[in-house]
Formats: sequence, structure tokens, C-alpha cells
Amino acid sequence: MKDYITLKKRDQDEFVERRSRFIGTATPVQTEEEALAFISELRSKYWDASHNVYAYILRDGTVRYCDDGEPQGTAGVPVLDVLQKEGLTDLCVVVTRYFGGILLGGGGLVRAYSHGAKIAIDAAGRKPMSVCKIYDLEMDYSMYGKVSYLLPQFHAVTLSSDFGVAVKMRVEMKAVHAERFVRELEEATSATVFPYEVEEICDCLEEK
Repeated sequence: MKDYITLKKRDQDEFVERRSRFIGTATPVQTEEEALAFISELRSKYWDASHNVYAYILRDGTVRYCDDGEPQGTAGVPVLDVLQKEGLTDLCVVVTRYFGGILLGGGGLVRAYSHGAKIAIDAAGRKPMSVCKIYDLEMDYSMYGKVSYLLPQFHAVTLSSDFGVAVKMRVEMKAVHAERFVRELEEATSATVFPYEVEEICDCLEEK
């Protein structure tokens, strides 16, 4: 598991190039099934378009693209190239073209489809995802103040807390901080509070 960048949301933008209308639509996806469903949806929505070119990249290594009738190498590959140069994954981009009657040529198509992908990504926004660890903590009330003081230093987020016979907390933090957190928690509490790792996930955890 490693950090990566995907999209914040689904969105689109469009432009006109020599009377051809290009609509770029981008969305975050996590599986090939989600990507194919998105492509199918847009093909149905823009059923009367000349072309619905797409590309998608998944974290599992899946990479696909389609020229959808445009000359080979002038549409799907440029869209995919934009995704790769942006360093993005777990996303799908469809660039729809309504032909305006004027041929753009190979170079013109490459530039147009690249631009369609770029403006779609810009509209959707980028979302950095970090490897995070979730810990369960249990402590006496006498240690709660020390732990509460320590957590913000590691930009930890408290997911839940329970104040019963003992204090129980579930916290999340970026994995990059985990080793030092465990060490300093042990020092601060004289090894009376031990963090039990619940799971490791990728999450959009902002540090303030």
C-alpha cells in the first residue's frame, strides 16, 4: 500500500475546436466495473456523439483506453497520457466529440483530446490519498491528558471515544507518523498505554 492521487469528485468541462464540440468528463473509480459502468452511462447520454473516447487507470495496475473510431493513436492514447503525466490513478476520463464538419488532422486531434482530458481533471479536482493507520487506545483517566496533548502533534484524528471505567479512543493518523507516535506514547505514559493497530487504509487525511 502506498500514497496516491485520485479525483475529488465527478465533473466535466467542454470547449469548441474548429466547430467540433469536445466534452471532457472525469470521475474517481475504484474498480474496472465502475469504470465500465461510467463509460456505458456516457455513451448512452451522448448516444448521438461522433466519438466517446476514454481512458482509465486503477491502482491494481489496470490500464485501458479506446479511440472509439478516431485514427489510431490520436485520441485514447493522448487521454491516457494526460492521466499518467498528472500522476493520477483510480479514475476514468471520457472525452466526447461532436464532429463539426472540419477535419482536425492527427496533431489537431491529439491536442484536442489531450485538452479535453486536462480540463475534465481540473474540473474534478485532485485528491491526495495517504496510507493511514487506525489505532485503538485504552487508558486510565490519569493518562488521558497526556495522550490528548500528544495526538495533535501527529495530526491524529479522533474517530471515536468512550468514557467508561477507562477511557477508550480510536484514532487515525498518517502511517509516516506511526513509528514516532508509538515511541513517544510509550515515553509519555511510561508504557501504560499501548496502541493496538486496527487496520491500515488509504484515506484523504488533511494535516493542519
